[in-house]
Amino acid sequence: MGHLSPFVWVLLVIGQFQKSESRCPAGHPLLDQIDTSSLLILAKQAKESVDHAFTETRSNFNQLLRARSFSSTDLMGYFRQATGSTRNALRAAEKREEIIHLLGIKLDALNCENFNLTDELSKPQLDTLSAESGCASETRMIRCPKNDVYRDITGACNNKRRPWLGAADRAFARWLPAHYEDGISLPRGWIEGRRYFGHALPLVRDVSNHVARYLDDRGVLDQERSQMFMVWGQWIDHDLDFSPESPVASPHKTRDECEATCAKEANCFPIMIPRNDPMGNRRGKCIPLFRTGPACPTETMVREQLNSLTSFIDAGMVYGSTASTAASLRNNTNDLGLLAVNNRFQDGNRPFLPFDANPNSPCASINATFGIPCFIAGDRRASEHTGLISMHTIFLREHNRLAGILKTLNPRWDGEKIYQETRKIVGAMIQIITFRDYLPHVLGDRYQREIPEYSGYKEYEDPRVANIFSIAFRFGHTSIPPSVYRLDKDYKPLGDNYKVPLHKIFFATWRVIKEGGIDPLVRGLLANEAKLNMQDKILSDEVRERLFERPPKPGFDLASFNMQRGRDHGLQGYYSWRRFCNLSPPRNLRDLAVVLKNTKLARKLLEVYKTPENIDIWLAGVAEPFVKNGRVGPLLACILGRQFKKIRDGDRFWWQNPGVFNNWQRIALGRVSLPQIICANTGITHVPKDVFRANEFPKDFIRCDRISQLNLSPWRGGYH
Repeated sequence: MGHLSPFVWVLLVIGQFQKSESRCPAGHPLLDQIDTSSLLILAKQAKESVDHAFTETRSNFNQLLRARSFSSTDLMGYFRQATGSTRNALRAAEKREEIIHLLGIKLDALNCENFNLTDELSKPQLDTLSAESGCASETRMIRCPKNDVYRDITGACNNKRRPWLGAADRAFARWLPAHYEDGISLPRGWIEGRRYFGHALPLVRDVSNHVARYLDDRGVLDQERSQMFMVWGQWIDHDLDFSPESPVASPHKTRDECEATCAKEANCFPIMIPRNDPMGNRRGKCIPLFRTGPACPTETMVREQLNSLTSFIDAGMVYGSTASTAASLRNNTNDLGLLAVNNRFQDGNRPFLPFDANPNSPCASINATFGIPCFIAGDRRASEHTGLISMHTIFLREHNRLAGILKTLNPRWDGEKIYQETRKIVGAMIQIITFRDYLPHVLGDRYQREIPEYSGYKEYEDPRVANIFSIAFRFGHTSIPPSVYRLDKDYKPLGDNYKVPLHKIFFATWRVIKEGGIDPLVRGLLANEAKLNMQDKILSDEVRERLFERPPKPGFDLASFNMQRGRDHGLQGYYSWRRFCNLSPPRNLRDLAVVLKNTKLARKLLEVYKTPENIDIWLAGVAEPFVKNGRVGPLLACILGRQFKKIRDGDRFWWQNPGVFNNWQRIALGRVSLPQIICANTGITHVPKDVFRANEFPKDFIRCDRISQLNLSPWRGGYH
């Protein structure tokens, strides 16, 4: 067993004895050994250790930036970094864990047995631990304004009674208790050979090879869903959840050393590569993975993961989820409420997203000839691929377009008023498109059952994004096609390189700047099919072998990532979630074959897992046959439907909630559409009526001049 995380190490000693009586050597009362002065000394050591790790990680990334030398591991780590207030929240949680680790070492040296730390520490001592780590300030009570017309950028104070609900930099919600090997923090599968329901868990890479892999791309395209369907799912996900990796890889190893040694230490949780796996010849013994950073606890010692975003559909990916990010994205050269745009390049006469202030950002190394930096937006993953870049660009333009109209209608409004009103409208647009247009394509005939008609804001509803959702919503990975397309104004192939393998679009900002802007890419999303999730063709090798590929080393395996991340987050298995949703839990091969409607697949799953109780939630969730007219099975329909209903009903600023918009404004907003937004912000002249369905040009397309634009007259001062 490798070196355990600071938190886990001590809790392996204390967690398994929570109901036993504490014992220390005679003459050494336990409380005497952990007085407040001892805590303060340990806190000082912990702060120095964690601060050093944070500084070292940032320094290492800065060195990579200067050298323009990024491996696939570096790319993943860079874009999963915590920044700003999120970095502070993560630092506090890591310090708290390190204090506990050092305290455990002190007590272990005294040969104390069977102790429960939370029972032994007094309330003042627990308060000291929280204060010295910084967790006290991270979980402090929030004071809310009496009258707030606009939602706070951080999501705080949406719920006046519980102002932290849905706020950024808080822990995910739990719908089922966490399932860790030690009951506290250690991921399942950490201790080699540890048995669950009589069987050891399989390596996730072995499962990916055995179940998710396919070799033949024929027949994999979805004849009923477009690539825009796939991209919108990721667009929404980036509005709802982001769980950064901890900068503290291990007290004893850097990130590079964790990768080189494949050690399970602290936050190093590598994906081991099975013998005879060809990837092992190119990558070595493991695919590196670092644990999601912890959140400061509020009630228990159980490890929870940090969500750095708000839990609301509030266009956070456009505007940010922290005050500092939001301020950095605004155009401060005038008082017009605009977002900043690129000052080096234009897309015809339309703006691009602004560049990262560091010209040596990782994207510049993707094509050294052009050296195009990463773009910046409300979500740091904006440059991940050309589809996301296109969506971010469209909504940046839409904000500035709407802001200009509002200024014309209301010349006395200052820049702050214009910015906030526009942000409010854009957030409503995304809510409407997601619920009215996108989710019915996901949930099919289950939509109205899972998400009944809106009946008003419910203060008692908990809108927080659940930990399970952060994994379940990754069903969209199964709709990622092996290629993307660049099409001309007549929706015909553009040039010889019109078809681009997926692995060549990751962080490829140069393609947007140097290959004709976003219009060819958006046409490709509108007129080409997403991948169809099939039980024998789950995930394309473009993301199962070549995710973020940086030769000479291979890329990553997204299926393995999803399963390992579920274990990292302490999520229970498929069996438990079926019970949670009041669906029949499979107990054996026969049951599983009935649930999956596929005996061959059921056998393949049990060949690696041995028992249905151990099947990882992501894999089994995406393996279920679709509900009618949907693109998920019954289990994911339950989880996703429940989450989106909570997000809607627990949002005081939901667009339909009386008082958020007036009646005339709601009527106008009810007519918005994604085709309308695309037409207004690109040079595209023809769009499909339903952008999420697979469409054929020209029969499924209409001219943009036949689509009416949002009527903003209800926002004229006299109406507001």
